[in-house]
Amino acid sequence: MTLTSAAGIISLLDEEDAQLKNFALTKLNDVVDDFWAEIADSIEKMYVQDVIDEWREVLYEDTGFEHRQLSALVASKVYYHLGSYEDSLTFALGAGPLFDVNAISDYVDTTISKCIDHYINLRVRLMAKEEVTMDPNLEHLAVGIAVEARRIDVFEKAITSSHNVEEMLAYSFKICMSVLENRQFRNEALRVIVRLYNQAPKIDYLSVCQCLIYLDDPVSISSILTQLIQSNDQDDVLSAYQISFDLVENASQQLLSKILKEFKTTLNTDNAMDVEDNVAGENTENTAGEQADEPMGETQKSNVNGEEEIPESSESSDVDKILNILRGDVTIKLLSEFLFRKNRSDMQILKITKDYARSGMAHTATVIANAYMHYGTMSDTFLRDNLEWLGRAANWAKFTATASLGVIHKGNEKNSIKLMSHYLPKDNAASNGMQSGGALYALGLIHANHGHGILSYLRNQLKEAASQPIRHGACLALGLAALGTANQDIYDDLYDCMIHDEAVTGEASGLAMGLVLIGRKSPEPLEKMITYLKETDHEKIERGLALGISLIMYGCLEEADIVIETLCGDEVY
Repeated sequence: MTLTSAAGIISLLDEEDAQLKNFALTKLNDVVDDFWAEIADSIEKMYVQDVIDEWREVLYEDTGFEHRQLSALVASKVYYHLGSYEDSLTFALGAGPLFDVNAISDYVDTTISKCIDHYINLRVRLMAKEEVTMDPNLEHLAVGIAVEARRIDVFEKAITSSHNVEEMLAYSFKICMSVLENRQFRNEALRVIVRLYNQAPKIDYLSVCQCLIYLDDPVSISSILTQLIQSNDQDDVLSAYQISFDLVENASQQLLSKILKEFKTTLNTDNAMDVEDNVAGENTENTAGEQADEPMGETQKSNVNGEEEIPESSESSDVDKILNILRGDVTIKLLSEFLFRKNRSDMQILKITKDYARSGMAHTATVIANAYMHYGTMSDTFLRDNLEWLGRAANWAKFTATASLGVIHKGNEKNSIKLMSHYLPKDNAASNGMQSGGALYALGLIHANHGHGILSYLRNQLKEAASQPIRHGACLALGLAALGTANQDIYDDLYDCMIHDEAVTGEASGLAMGLVLIGRKSPEPLEKMITYLKETDHEKIERGLALGISLIMYGCLEEADIVIETLCGDEVY
């Protein structure tokens, strides 16, 4: 049915309900190109100049109105059709992300052109010492143009010449991480942002460290943490805590381990220098043969000799807390406690689902649903109350059912071996392969992205495994526990498993290698994996390797293109 008038839609703008206004604005946005004249003429029956005031006062400038950006977009299109490009630009800037600069239309092209002209005009007037009011969105446009044109000099100048440098730095970081698809230029832009943050009167260390995470710079991060923790300002110490939590949340295991190592080294170096100064001072005071405190001298000597101990000082407790946070222990403990306390799972839903689960597929789906519902809560009541029903699982369903315990007990790392001891391989020749493989996989899920305490055990289990399902579970567990560590020894173990050309084991090892090297773009492992991908005849291994290769190139942006073209260009794939 063809719409002949927008009057009915426009009348909804008089309603009090915000949802009705939003509905009306959405519909008007869809039909504004056809009914712009009616829309412009019908709002309060005012003249054109009064219309813009009405939109500003009633919708756009009403900060309590949830959909003010949508109203700005509709008004912008109306004034575009009326030929009032200045007003159209004003509202287009107010529409924020709703104004799609990538859309193909005369309206978008014209508005962008007018926006650039307007910005140039304002900058010229500003250079001429005239008083002008610069819309922050226009400054955002300058940053966007610099990014699109790959002009790092213009990018820096657009930030430094803005009226609010701090806000512009935050916006530039957001643009770099969400829009910029060239990794090399993104890293250059992030280095500029870090440098500008460091030049600010009050440095925003939280934002600086966010940039340094993506730049993979553990030395600078550990230096900032050391500086903050040794500060006399309590706010700086609190910032160090927050940065540490952010690092655990966003950094890879490899980066975290490097930061920990650098942090300890820096603290020990500083402490050794302090001790040397103290020893020199005491030697000077005791030149006339005064008695020295012998026990203290021995302690100082042991410290100077390089023992890796955190110094006993006023900030030692803060240092210990920072180290515990960086190891991930604090975050895991807090998250586990929160999930346990806030567990509100409806067991009745699971009971009803179980009663209707007649097929094997429905049985497995119910087990997985239970794992998701109780993630990290350590509440396995449903499984314990339904052991007979659970025992119906066979083959890979048994593997999945056992592994689901790893999801439920995620974070329970201290008791993980004890928890899974009933299912873990003991005598591999007599073990239930599916159950034991699922138990190893469960260990990997419990220790996912925090596996430094379980890696040696999993490596031994992989080497001693006597069946494919056990090796399959061990490979997946190693991949999860060593996620992002880029550990060469673990990669070699997984690769050795794959070249035995067993379909089930090879699929898991291919995926696990990608997890271990995620985002590292390691050339030698990539070449070996691609070569074996072309040689193997097993579809499962091909699938596992394809996923592993994609994980290794994760986040590499344009640098992944050559790998994609190589694989897509081969008819085999």
